[in-house]
Amino acid sequence: MTEKLLFTGKTHNIGGHNGGTRSSDGQLDLRLSAPHPAAERLFGAAWSACYIGAVQVAASERNITLPAGAEVDAEIDLNVDDGNYFLRARLNVSLPGLDRDIAHQLIHAAHKICPYSKATNGNIDVATNLI
Repeated sequence: MTEKLLFTGKTHNIGGHNGGTRSSDGQLDLRLSAPHPAAERLFGAAWSACYIGAVQVAASERNITLPAGAEVDAEIDLNVDDGNYFLRARLNVSLPGLDRDIAHQLIHAAHKICPYSKATNGNIDVATNLI
């Protein structure tokens, strides 16, 4: 199998009270007065965007039409224990009107598709909830 680069996201970050982040294409341009909780919010936004796309791919592979209103809410916790920082995450998935067994199959399959889920697998505690 031949690897193919699909996209490179480029951002520039400046620290401090007048800090911020900006993507090279200008699509993202945010003022960030502190690195945290901004980092957790940005990570949650990126992961949930990737994950909902992975749910769509999983549904398409199974010839399932996702209902209108499919949503993912990400909650990213920054924790510290004895001076060691770590993350914990919850992905709350809403697939209204879809059979719950099928919905569970899709959200499980999405973790095998989403690069963010693959990167975090075994590295942080993740709970995926069908709501």
